[in-house]
Amino acid sequence: MPAISRDEVAHLARLSRLALSDAELDEFAGQLDSILNHVKVITEVAADNVAPMANPNGVTNVTRPDVIVPGLTPEQALSAAPAVEQDRFAVPQILGEGE
Repeated sequence: MPAISRDEVAHLARLSRLALSDAELDEFAGQLDSILNHVKVITEVAADNVAPMANPNGVTNVTRPDVIVPGLTPEQALSAAPAVEQDRFAVPQILGEGE
């Protein structure tokens, strides 16, 4: 007996607001049945002694030490700027100021 019927696929299609033809319903019913059978086979694997995991490799984040270093002064940061206005970067206006 199939794991999912054509009527169940039609019901799921209605819930998902998908307009499927009769041929598509038959095709998707077969595909979904195949998928569910594969999932059933996988769930039957003896995995009682296997711990749940997200990644089989023991990977940890490799990060640098968090060391405080001095930053740029405002003068250094603005020294190469094409335009400066009131100790800030001056950029072209993109939105109307009067709005």
